[in-house]
Amino acid sequence: MAEEDISKQLQDQIGRLQQMRNQMQMIIQQRQQVELRLKDVEDALEELDKTDSNSPIYKSIGSLLIKTKGKSEIVKELKSNKDSLELRKKTLEQQEGRTKEKLNELQSKVQNSLSMSNDSN
Repeated sequence: MAEEDISKQLQDQIGRLQQMRNQMQMIIQQRQQVELRLKDVEDALEELDKTDSNSPIYKSIGSLLIKTKGKSEIVKELKSNKDSLELRKKTLEQQEGRTKEKLNELQSKVQNSLSMSNDSN
């Protein structure tokens, strides 16, 4: 293989490595956002647990506060949101794990290619 072919192949690998690092960063950011939203929902459920069923409860919709029909309705809605967020978090964690494995494999290949090209020089 010619030297320029090796460097082209190495450049492609380095480019893919950078793309994968960017993808990993996006997955981590998405997971962190989901975790924050999940914490908000859990905090809201905890606060609702402390209130009695006759207390008026409002929810924020945009810049408005709207009175809900009752505690049970909002608890049901929040639990549904919590389930969805937990599923999304689990999916992102799995995606993060797979991407991390691929990233480590590619990083290994790039390092091997670099050491091989340095040895041949």
